[in-house]
Amino acid sequence: MADEATQELTVTPNAVAGGATHVSDEVVEKIAVAAAKSVPGVAELGGDVARFFNAVLDRVGLDQVGDARRGCSAHVTDGAAVVNLVIVIGGGRPVPEVTDAVRVAVTSAVEAYGLRVDEINIRVDDVALGGPVAPSA
Repeated sequence: MADEATQELTVTPNAVAGGATHVSDEVVEKIAVAAAKSVPGVAELGGDVARFFNAVLDRVGLDQVGDARRGCSAHVTDGAAVVNLVIVIGGGRPVPEVTDAVRVAVTSAVEAYGLRVDEINIRVDDVALGGPVAPSA
């Protein structure tokens, strides 16, 4: 008789089904806002109008509405994110120092979720001198 060749099926214990994963822009915005707020020298996020509406919401007891993404927009394409932030810096803080720290913190936070960061654009909208930031709108 001829030797019959047998073939074994190798089963990989870590094998998983394929598919696509999409991370929404809103998820990246929430991650970026949390990271930016953690940077010393960032007093607030959002432009004048957003801060004005947030102050109104605070007065009527809806102080958490819209805070998670305020001051941020993001766009995710093929696993890469472009993040746009509007910040208010604390008085006496050098703008390049604060914005560099924001870029580092946001990049680190977003990349921890498995995405690549292509750009972080920051607009410094105001400076907080002394007390809390007062909306000018």
